[in-house]
This record gives sequence, structure tokens and C-alpha cells, in this order.
Amino acid sequence: MIHMILGGATDGDSGRAWKAHGRRMENFEISRGADLPQDPVISFGSENLRGIVAPHNDALVVTATIANYNVARIFIDNGSSVNILFKSTLGQIKVERFEFNPVSTPLYGFAGHAIMPLGQITLPLSLGRDPRRVFRAVASTYHQKLKFPVGKEVGVLYGDEKVARRCYERIVKEEGKRARVEVNMIRRGRSGLPMVMREVQEVMDENLEIVTLGPDKKTFRIALDLDPKVREELITCLQANLSGFAWSVQELTRMSPDVAEHRLNILPNSRPVKQKKRHFGPEKDRVIKNEVGELLNAGHIREVQFPTWLSNVVLVPKSSGKWRMCVDFRDLNKACPKDCYPLPRIDQLVDSTAGHQYLCMMDVYQGYHQIPLAVEDQDKVSFITSEGNFCYVVMPFGLKNSGATYQRLMDRVFSEQMVRNVEVYVDASW
Repeated sequence: MIHMILGGATDGDSGRAWKAHGRRMENFEISRGADLPQDPVISFGSENLRGIVAPHNDALVVTATIANYNVARIFIDNGSSVNILFKSTLGQIKVERFEFNPVSTPLYGFAGHAIMPLGQITLPLSLGRDPRRVFRAVASTYHQKLKFPVGKEVGVLYGDEKVARRCYERIVKEEGKRARVEVNMIRRGRSGLPMVMREVQEVMDENLEIVTLGPDKKTFRIALDLDPKVREELITCLQANLSGFAWSVQELTRMSPDVAEHRLNILPNSRPVKQKKRHFGPEKDRVIKNEVGELLNAGHIREVQFPTWLSNVVLVPKSSGKWRMCVDFRDLNKACPKDCYPLPRIDQLVDSTAGHQYLCMMDVYQGYHQIPLAVEDQDKVSFITSEGNFCYVVMPFGLKNSGATYQRLMDRVFSEQMVRNVEVYVDASW
């Protein structure tokens, strides 16, 4: 049994309209050949592939006139219950003379999230010019064409593969940026979130249950729809392993050097580089000062004198609008040989999860800073600020081979669970 998906207000948004639509579908009769208009035969063959880069998976994208405006990059699908115009598009079309009908039915995406549309609007749409206006069209994404009857002949509307591919590349980039913004904003907490971010947080909270465990009243969030037996087992597991979690930077434990330690292995003939201090404005200096203070309080850095290598800090804008302090280790990385420790392929890890009933994701918080840096290499990862010179005592971000060191540690820690019920990978965002 395969249940189809139907969504959107095709014949109106009221309950009466939906019921009327259902009655029409129940009483629907298949038209006989004599009742159909005598249109020409529409077909697609190899001759329609001239000028098309095939094989391909490109969408069918055309240009049309909507409300006397030329609208580029219109996606043609093979049938849907709703046609959507984005708010930004409506902002460029003078729609004051058209009436908006209120809509109370949300649109549901395949991921299950709901979006409430602004309303329904009827706009004149024109594809082509007389006598070749497009009606009763048949689309073929493979042939990148839209065919339609014109009297006793067949008209053709051509898609633009180049535009389709540019649209796809752009939307992938934009969606990636939007997702990073949502994740960063949610991690910062609900206070001060924009309306959209708060809605994302509220949807997450609605599906989660807050559980308090231990004498210190530590809180966890678990899914509400868990099976009661699985929920009980999960809470028991969390209760027995409370010491393995940290709720602040100060609670983070550091690995023993016998378990994991990062070494630079600088090439013997490399000459140390001391970068000249870069100057920042007052605002950026305050950001750097606060970040240095947090690293000092956490014990991740210490003040240093007479460093052999010296690098500058760099402020990188985050997608949330704030700044992230990084260290320019490019000169130091050039002097370090590559660690050829094998890193897993993410596609193989995804395939290995197939067939399992549950998938649990664990994101290690500041995992790099839990790995100590060899004492003889600490002064080499020094950086200069207006507050002084400091060096890392733990493995910092941005160092060459840091991902290999972390993957090596994870493989050792989870050696008994690897492949059986645990998969480990280093996030590319590091």
C-alpha cells in the first residue's frame, strides 16, 4: 500500500471547498475519446535532444510573463497541488490591484515542517505570444522542453540548462548558509533570537522532554515519541554515565598524553617565522580580549615569552553576525609534514547506518581542546595580541594534521564499538 501525498488548497481553502473537491473526485468519470479536443499528437524523441547536454538531471526552467512582468527562472514541475510565489517575488510585482484571499491551511514540506502562506492570489500568466501561447502543455525535463497544441500544430517552449544549473548551485549555497545560521542561533540560546529562529527553537522544544538527573539536577533533553521501554533504558544509561558529560568549559577533562597527544614534527630545515603584529580597531580588540580571557580561564592557553614561532590572530565573521577568533598558522603548517592517517569516507558511514532502527548523533563539545599538545611544541603555536603573547597547551583549531590526531583518538576510544554500533567522523566544519 503506497499512500500518495496531497497538500495545498487547490479548489479553495475552506472546509466546504475541500468537501466539494472530494465529491467531484468521487464522481469523476473518465472522458471518452469523442469528448476530447482534437489536438495534435505530442511526442518526444531523440530529435528533441539537439542542443541538450545529456545525460543530465537538470530541472526545467523557463521565463514567463506574470502580471505584465517578465519573471525569469520559473521552475516547471510535472504537477503539484499548489503553485508558489515567494514574498520577494511579490515585492517586485505591483500586486495592489489584485485581491489576496486569506488562507488558513499551512503548506507541509517533506521534512514535516509547516509554513503558513500569506494568502491566495490569482495572477494572469502568459507563456509565449499569440498565436503560440502555451495551454494544455506537456513537459519533459529530460528533453528540456514544454510542448503544447497550437491549432493543428505543436508549439515548443525551450528550457535553459545553464540557468537551471546556476539556480541549483545557488540554492545549495543559500540553504547551507541558512542552515548554519539556524544552528548557530539555536546554540546561542533562545534569548535575542529573531522570530524565525525562535520558531525553529520552539518546534524543537515541542518534540523534546526535559529530564533532570543526579544530585546536581543536571538536565537532558530527549525525544517525546520514544518507546516507553527505550525511554527508561536511555534515562538509566544517562544516570549511570553522568560523569562523562560536561555542562561548562571548566568541567571539560583533558586526555592523558599516554592516550592522545598532538605533535607538530616540524621539518628540521625549517626556519621559524615571527609574523609582524596586525592592528585591529577598538571593536575587534575587545572581541580578541574577551576570547583570550575565556581561553585563559579554561586553561587552554598560557602566557609565553621568547616564542620561536609567532602567528597573528584573525577575526572571521560568523554566519550569526558575530566574530570568531582564529590563529593564522599558515607559515607553521607549511613546515609540518602531512600525517597520512586514513580518514573515513562520509558516504560509507551513511550507508552503514541503513537498516538500523535508531540513529543517535553525538557532537563532541570542544573536542580538540581536550587533546594536550606536546610540551616541546607549545611555544611554536604562539600568537600575538594587544594583551601580550600566548601559546596553546592543547591542540588548537587550524593546525595541520589536527583532524588526523582527533580521528586517531576516536578510533582508539571506540575500537570495540566501531562498525558494530558506532561510527566516528571528523566534521568538515572544524
